[in-house]
Amino acid sequence: TTVIADPHEIANVAGLRGVEYLLQATEKLPLNTYFMLPSCVPATHLEHAGAQLLAKDLAALIDHPRVLGLGEMMNYPGVLFGDETVMEKLQMAANKKIDGHAPEVHGNDLMAYAAGGIGSDHECFDPEQALEKLRAGMHVMIREGSAAKNLQALLPMIDACTAPFCSLAADDRHPADLLEEGHINHMVRMAVHAGAELPLILQMATIHAARHFGLHDLGAIAPLYRADLLVFDDLDKWVPSIVFKDGKIVAQNNKACFGDVTEELPTDILNTMHVKDFSQKDLVIHAKGDKVHVIGLVPQQMITRHLIQDAELVEGQIQADVAQDLLKLVVFERHKKTGNIGLGLVHGYGLQKGAVASTIAHDSHNLIVIGTNDADIELAAKTLMKEKGGICLVAEGKVEGVLPLPIAGLMSTASVREVEDVLGEMKKKAYAFGVHPAYDPFLTLAFLSLPVIPELKLTD
Repeated sequence: TTVIADPHEIANVAGLRGVEYLLQATEKLPLNTYFMLPSCVPATHLEHAGAQLLAKDLAALIDHPRVLGLGEMMNYPGVLFGDETVMEKLQMAANKKIDGHAPEVHGNDLMAYAAGGIGSDHECFDPEQALEKLRAGMHVMIREGSAAKNLQALLPMIDACTAPFCSLAADDRHPADLLEEGHINHMVRMAVHAGAELPLILQMATIHAARHFGLHDLGAIAPLYRADLLVFDDLDKWVPSIVFKDGKIVAQNNKACFGDVTEELPTDILNTMHVKDFSQKDLVIHAKGDKVHVIGLVPQQMITRHLIQDAELVEGQIQADVAQDLLKLVVFERHKKTGNIGLGLVHGYGLQKGAVASTIAHDSHNLIVIGTNDADIELAAKTLMKEKGGICLVAEGKVEGVLPLPIAGLMSTASVREVEDVLGEMKKKAYAFGVHPAYDPFLTLAFLSLPVIPELKLTD
């Protein structure tokens, strides 16, 4: 019944206007929707986003009653080196919560990061990392998303001493996973089936999260708490049969019990695709030798490996090579028509024909395409340019599926089930075209441009 969201996706596309749109769009929902202001727009100096948000910009919303603080501070080098713009943001939010993002940050660096006022982290991959964050006084959010799955690995560090300083977080969940598995309830189910103590897990799913964020009337069934309740028929499947919000039934037997609360969409949020025209000659990777740097995928993780492989050369140009599972990756700047195009290579994705494109490309959400040949890469990119953003699958010169995402190139105007009907069919085709079953075809692609996660990523 409560969402705490970091809207840095839409902020990277539409700036503060995007955050204001989300505040407005969630105002009348029977759902507690809180926001953490985006701390890193753009995420780094290594890519071009659609906006830049400084402390003076964010200050306009920091006192909004549904703004709880500053979202994940991904620029941890900026914290460690005392970057002036980063320090201004931390000081601006000093009286509220500040979320963290510190993968592989240890020792004195971690202590310095925490000393900047950062109070949480969700980038723990093993129990030792999680315990080190706890010892630094940070709240650990245990993540189980559609792409990054850390719950099973972190369960061994959960006990009566650590649980009060931990909560559950999904980070990124695909529509299919929300519909088929659920959200935080899915994590409860997983943890209990893995042998975790039910009371500890339920507390992490409710009261500990609420207390961490200072939401003192949420997270428990008691006097002076809001009557936000989930009713379960059994404690094995963990599927709610009734949902109460402020004492009123708002959902029952998988159906909403409230009317339409959507408002008219602002036109500026619907027109965010500004890609400079290009041709296949702009996709050429000229060889400097017969060895190439390659992004190596890691199953169920956002981290990647830096590989060096032999390249297939044709007239001095590096080609994708499906026999080696070596695919071309392209990132087009899509906010200001700069014409920037990043080119690279990926191993592990498995695609044997065609191309996959998306305008969900963390964190700056430029247009990202992975493919086996330049013609299909061009077709996939230009299809999404025409659709004002989305996800697209092409093969052998034919568009095999497209999901338009006209709201900032990130969100659909259709229902979650309509979205999943289209996405589900596209996913089946992507796997049939060879995408490795260890990877979600679209979420994996979305994280290949995220430069704040090691070892290699690609930006515009």
